[in-house]
Amino acid sequence: MLSSTRTGAAFAVAAMLCVQLGLAVSVGLFGRIGPEGAAWLRLAWAGVLLLVVVRPRPSSFRPATFAACCALGVVTAGMTMLFMEAVARLPLGTASALEFLGPLTVAVTRGRGGKRLWPVLAALGVVLLTEPWRGGADLLGVGYALASAVCWAGYILLTQRVGDEVAGVRGLAVSMPVAGIVATLAYGPAVAGHLTWELLLIGLGLAVLLPVVPFSLEMLALRRLTTSAFGTLMSLEPAIALTIGFVVLHQVPNLGAAAGVLFVVAAGIGAERTGAREPVEQVA
Repeated sequence: MLSSTRTGAAFAVAAMLCVQLGLAVSVGLFGRIGPEGAAWLRLAWAGVLLLVVVRPRPSSFRPATFAACCALGVVTAGMTMLFMEAVARLPLGTASALEFLGPLTVAVTRGRGGKRLWPVLAALGVVLLTEPWRGGADLLGVGYALASAVCWAGYILLTQRVGDEVAGVRGLAVSMPVAGIVATLAYGPAVAGHLTWELLLIGLGLAVLLPVVPFSLEMLALRRLTTSAFGTLMSLEPAIALTIGFVVLHQVPNLGAAAGVLFVVAAGIGAERTGAREPVEQVA
């Protein structure tokens, strides 16, 4: 059981590393097609890649399972696009702290007994990492971040359900094309005129790094972890972002941020040791 939990935790951490690296690389596109354009390009390419490689057959899914896959695609697109809108109006740390309320809520509501300690500890760490008390906040940006948090909570719950019912990445091969369609309807027409072959190729590479690889890893993680443990492990993301910022961008954290890293790492260790799931038989 402990081995399964550690494997799930490793998948979750690897997914977060891919996400943060993907975001770091995506920064170069913001000045050319905006953050929403970068999000659309990644989601659209990810949908095309998974559809072509996996070629899922809707007839092989139970109707309820297929509907869950489509719902997962909608919340995936919402989570990505809403967060991009939030960071366009708020400091990244503040937006991240608000968005983390999604998985934290899942962790608190699904945890039992002593397991509730880990989300609380993680929340303290996130507050120290992001210092949301600094500066005024754009209310529209706050609204976008909170909406993204709701989508993130739904993403966790739906990813676990789809992962339990569908073998391999067939569920992801349905959800990501749906996410790509939603993003295309929202942003495609406004961004398409700014695309070049260079941007298309960059977007293809980014789609592999984010979201194809991390979302696949998250589905594997949620087959081995409770939603409480997974939601708590997501609190490591600000710490991972801080580390990448220090190593790649030479951004030196202050003492409060360093203390926040210790809190979220402690919470992650606690979740990793108490969050195993019983094996689930897949039905599709």
